Amino acid sequence: MNGSDRSGFYVRQSAGYSAFIPRALPPIPSLDLSQLAGSLSRADQALGRLDGATLNLPDVNLFLAMYVRQEALLSSQIEGTDCTLDDLLAFELDARTSEVPELDVQEVVNYVAALNYGMARLTDLPISRRLLCEIHARLLQTGRGSDRSPGEFRRTQNWIGSKLAVGSSIDTATFVPPPPNEMEAAFSELERYLDSSRDNAAALPLLVDCALAHAQFETIHPFGDGNGRTGRCLIHVILRRRALTPLFVPPVSVVLAASARSYVAGLTDFREGRVDDWIGAFADALSASAGAARSLSEHIDVLLAELIQRAGNPRADSVARRIITGLPAQPIVSAEIAADRYHVTPTAARAALNRLQEQAVLVPTRVGRRRGREWISDELFQLLDAFEYDIARTGDGRTHRAPSATRPPRNTAVPKPE
Repeated sequence: MNGSDRSGFYVRQSAGYSAFIPRALPPIPSLDLSQLAGSLSRADQALGRLDGATLNLPDVNLFLAMYVRQEALLSSQIEGTDCTLDDLLAFELDARTSEVPELDVQEVVNYVAALNYGMARLTDLPISRRLLCEIHARLLQTGRGSDRSPGEFRRTQNWIGSKLAVGSSIDTATFVPPPPNEMEAAFSELERYLDSSRDNAAALPLLVDCALAHAQFETIHPFGDGNGRTGRCLIHVILRRRALTPLFVPPVSVVLAASARSYVAGLTDFREGRVDDWIGAFADALSASAGAARSLSEHIDVLLAELIQRAGNPRADSVARRIITGLPAQPIVSAEIAADRYHVTPTAARAALNRLQEQAVLVPTRVGRRRGREWISDELFQLLDAFEYDIARTGDGRTHRAPSATRPPRNTAVPKPE
């Protein structure tokens, strides 16, 4: 069996185009894991260190919310969505006053909801067609793609390529997935593979399973739209289900988005039989994302300790302290948000925010067209900017994409606390 048909083969259809029919997993000939041992070991260790870092954090859930946002943003940007962390936070604060195009930010909001839903649903469902359809339904519940049968497998042929380019058609597509009947059969095979590999003592290492399943899902392309985002949700669902990342979400899409062309090239490697190359690239992406996420969490933990000290070490149950420790999950804070989150009056929340401004812990800002006041930690946003910048660099020091400034503008019109 030559390399080109190791993963599948093309079949000419009656309409004249050729569609790819994937072979069932695992690949034949079997993988030479000795060549992948280094990459797989580094990825395992990086993921383990990331989860171990949670032991020193004040509240794991607050950091988890931050990483889910990062994963959602960059996974959506791979698909061409133009939305920054600032845009997302502004929309979460008040969708009515957000200045970002609603369709762009809604896609990211949907991804956050879908990823959180999928991981929570694992307590009731195996990784299955039903689970992925439920995730997909939430991804496309509103905004672009909401008219493309959310939560349902496609009944027509789709293809990958620019559908907006002049003269674009299935004949000029870069890749044509299997037709509906073959797609259904291929997904059933993938579902059986995931179910059997969970309890099979002779199964491949988890990271190999994860890389194969993601690439196979993207090859099958079972939905009319949203396959890329659903497939990247599948990565996290597998890692969580198999307990490799029981607490954290390594923002692997941050690495994939840093070099989207390499990501697409890796999926092409898989389809053309260079499966080992794809697995190595996937493991390296997980290593990089887990290492960067761990470094970010450690830097933020140090920053929070410094901010607490700067604020005069307020009591653990005080509003000021809870505002500071809650910054990873709520980087933009208003009196109304603080009052609601920490169960105090708006007056008490505003007083705490004003004190934190006087103590140089927070600075006032303006979000969208809101007339109200919000506060941020400049230093936290500097760390978030550095995180995206550092992870976008390759081993040879070249930057593939320029980092976007995430922090909102300071509200220079309000120089002093109220």
